[in-house]
Amino acid sequence: MLKKLLSGLFGQGETKPAEAPEGEPVAYKGYQIVPQAEDLGGQFRVSGWIRKPGGEGEAMREHRFERSDVVPGREACDALMVSKAERFIDEMGDALFDDR
Repeated sequence: MLKKLLSGLFGQGETKPAEAPEGEPVAYKGYQIVPQAEDLGGQFRVSGWIRKPGGEGEAMREHRFERSDVVPGREACDALMVSKAERFIDEMGDALFDDR
């Protein structure tokens, strides 16, 4: 028991949660919106990627999109992520790829 307590305090034996699988990409105004809902044990956090192909010879640009919203179902979470990402794209455009 003491060993478990000490390992918890010093981070030994921790395992990283598996990365959530990506959902189906959705095309929107030249961008790709890719839901990647984070499973929180029955609830799902709104998160994913906004990607845009670069010009000729340029790499794909991407922005990690994460919100604090938590939804009880994966499908509902993916739909909410796409909706929020579309609004974010409308507001920010390519500025969303700028370093902050």
